[in-house]
Amino acid sequence: MCFDFHHYCKELKMSRVETLLKVKESPVIAVIRMNDTTKLMKVIDALSDGGVKFLEITFTTPNALNVIEEVSKKVSSDFVVGAGTVLDPETARAAILAGAKFIVSPALNLETIKMAHRYDVMMVPGAFTPTEILSAWDYGADIVKVFPATALGPKYFKDVKGPFPQLRLMPTGGVSVDNAGEFIKAGAYAVAAGTDLLDKEAIANDKFEIITEKAKRMISNVKSAQK
Repeated sequence: MCFDFHHYCKELKMSRVETLLKVKESPVIAVIRMNDTTKLMKVIDALSDGGVKFLEITFTTPNALNVIEEVSKKVSSDFVVGAGTVLDPETARAAILAGAKFIVSPALNLETIKMAHRYDVMMVPGAFTPTEILSAWDYGADIVKVFPATALGPKYFKDVKGPFPQLRLMPTGGVSVDNAGEFIKAGAYAVAAGTDLLDKEAIANDKFEIITEKAKRMISNVKSAQK
């Protein structure tokens, strides 16, 4: 992939603090693995119409860097594209240069956090136990991804937030339209949703209105839970 400096500068005008604030306003991050950029843009339009403004493109996606770069150039200025399943600082840097405005990892890697912050990009490492979560926060995580969230449910988030009220937590893994609000009520800063929100059958059949409707319901549920 060729490095487009002008594209990089344009895409990085949102700081990590600004990204964090935007997440608070629209606290749903859709997670997808798809390399058909034409169809992916339709998914993005459907999500945006439903109020979801964040999309995490995982690095398990074939040609993920090219997908991130192409989509980042096409999305509107109020939609935020990030990279997921980022395992190391080298991949984080490549994703950022391709246009990713946030980085999500399934595990904790200090060097990856440092790399993201070097470019003023929001970093969301993964953790599970209270010790891992606090370590991620101490290392500078902007939000800590808790996976798999449904293994312990919303109560776990309430329990962790008890002694650590300053933490910004994001459940992923089993988050659905129906339970997203419960995680927010329990103290989650945002939620990440894949399968339930991004209905594979609906996408395959070009029924993007189903994605929009699910996005609207999920946003409504999390917004109500924030009050």
